[in-house]
Amino acid sequence: MNIPVEWYLILSAFLFVIGAAGVLTRRNLFIVLFSIELMMNAVNINLVGLSRLHENLIGQTFVLFTMTVAAAEAAVGLAIVAALYRNRKTLMVDLFDSLKG
Repeated sequence: MNIPVEWYLILSAFLFVIGAAGVLTRRNLFIVLFSIELMMNAVNINLVGLSRLHENLIGQTFVLFTMTVAAAEAAVGLAIVAALYRNRKTLMVDLFDSLKG
């Protein structure tokens, strides 16, 4: 039984909207980073669905690349969050007006 490509696209759009809402409305830096990860996973679902529709592996190859970028982004993002928390003692995005210590 094949899953229709529309289901992939609907799920992808739903996850992307949730991630965009998290980035735009939340003030905690961890929530913002997790929302960006959610948006990247929505793009991955979209690529896999369209790759299955066209019956080639190019989309799935791009997913592997975006997963490696997401892993690197998570590692660097968490290191930046740790440094910001160490200097500012807060993770609220509103209070980061400059990158100077």
